[in-house]
Amino acid sequence: MPFTELQNELNERAALGLLRQRHTLQSPQSPHITVDGKPYLSFCSNDYLGLANHPQLIAALQQGAQQYGVGAGASHLVSGHFQIHHELEMQLAAFVGKPAALLFSSGYLANLGVVQALAGRSDTVFSDKLNHASLNDAMLLSRATVKRYRHSDMAHLAQLLQQTNSGRKLVITDAVFSMDGDLAPLSELLALCERYDAWLLVDDAHGFGVLGEQGRGCLSHFNLDSPRIIYMATLGKAAGVSGAFVAAEQVVVDTLLQSARSYIYTTASPPALACALLDSLHLVQEDEWRRDKLRKLIAQLQSGLAGIKWQLQHSDTPIQPLIIGGNEAALAVSTALRARGIWVPAIRPPTVSQGTARLRISLSAEHSESDVTQLIAALHELAQ
Repeated sequence: MPFTELQNELNERAALGLLRQRHTLQSPQSPHITVDGKPYLSFCSNDYLGLANHPQLIAALQQGAQQYGVGAGASHLVSGHFQIHHELEMQLAAFVGKPAALLFSSGYLANLGVVQALAGRSDTVFSDKLNHASLNDAMLLSRATVKRYRHSDMAHLAQLLQQTNSGRKLVITDAVFSMDGDLAPLSELLALCERYDAWLLVDDAHGFGVLGEQGRGCLSHFNLDSPRIIYMATLGKAAGVSGAFVAAEQVVVDTLLQSARSYIYTTASPPALACALLDSLHLVQEDEWRRDKLRKLIAQLQSGLAGIKWQLQHSDTPIQPLIIGGNEAALAVSTALRARGIWVPAIRPPTVSQGTARLRISLSAEHSESDVTQLIAALHELAQ
């Protein structure tokens, strides 16, 4: 029976310490959560600014549901595109300094849509080896020729671009790499794209709201402005709600509207979410204290873990990876923290490379200094 084969594969995963499991929250997203009936101090969430349970966004969502109902009812191109979607797209485009924007239901769908719409059989996609799975899947589905360059290795990318003499060229990269927290060299990437006449798709899922002036993201952080850049950001992390958007030149957005299958053939996100996101965008811009708080907590964690036997990789973002090494060792540390009431996920292959299993510590502006002190003390105790 085929079921036996599937079970054997699951058993093999479990034996290697790679079996994934879900845990059920009974509380709102917050530094202090209830999971499977137990209270925990959480360092798991991508809710970097602490907006996921903000009362203003809850009120906006409730009001939006009263006005527009709970479902969009159809795709954007049929009858699911509401006025509030249009207003949100305009404000997002202006916020990140692009002429136009298009809403997607998730960052995964946005990446699939952009790459598939802009690259085909006669084209070439150039991808950083540590890019997010959504970008990797997108380039494979596009049927374009795929060339992967070593992580942030601009000499390697230049060599690959120079060897490509036909078709459209599309360079794709995370802005903030989700498992390491490091930033892509976007200025150098743009210079190469200008030199070799290529597009640059930037996935700023973990930078939007956190980096740049007023949280405008990686383009603001690096002071970049070019019509070659296609900018994608998600709205379920620092923005605290759900969805994603792509911002670019008007002709690019028009092309996506005509050709991005993951936009055309899916029901639009509920308009009430757009209501919450308009309020979220205002808080992202105005609440600079949230980013200031994050910077202080990052410095506190890095200082507190200096000299510990595990390596805390350098990151100026809320993603703070503590490299443990082996799969079972990383699981053991994560489990021991959980026994102490602290929730930090163990990240293992294939999400990260063999031998680099880690704790992915995620900080939020809602964490207190005492929360971080508690984590530091627990890790020092376990390291001994």
